Amino acid sequence: MVTTTPLEAELLEIAGSVPDPELPVLTLHELGVVRAVHVRGADSVEVELTPTYTGCPAIEAMSLDIERVLRAHGMREVAVRTVLRPAWSTDDITAEGRRKLRDFGIAPPRSARDSGPVTVGLGPTRTLADEPAPRPEPVRCPHCGSPDTELLSRFSSTACKALRRCLACREPFDHFKEF
Repeated sequence: MVTTTPLEAELLEIAGSVPDPELPVLTLHELGVVRAVHVRGADSVEVELTPTYTGCPAIEAMSLDIERVLRAHGMREVAVRTVLRPAWSTDDITAEGRRKLRDFGIAPPRSARDSGPVTVGLGPTRTLADEPAPRPEPVRCPHCGSPDTELLSRFSSTACKALRRCLACREPFDHFKEF
């Protein structure tokens, strides 16, 4: 069992408060990418950071922002280490993060914790509420809440998101993909 000191918990909270560079409405804590903080000396700390996917271009900006806020808090040496295990999953996004995504107009990922594993298939691009049970929960429109949406593009402004359109209100929106 790993124990966390009060200083490590405080520094973890500070590192987690950094806004995500691609989705500044979310903090790194809400995104679930800051894994741990380890104090290595009186003014030295190591932060474990997991990218949302291997090769994520935002990892460098996240690391620099974490270094900046921890140095401002008195840490002279800050090392941000990328850890790939356990792999990041969209289930690591907090409930508050999911709410913020929805309020920002991005459909949050469906949670495997709530409905079991999310299956990935190459089926139709529309998701309707009355489809057979084996299908995953439909992607709901963050604007009107309708489950009647269609996929326009598997990629949107970032590789983490897909572009969808609501068939009820006709508004396009991003969907943070599950993985």
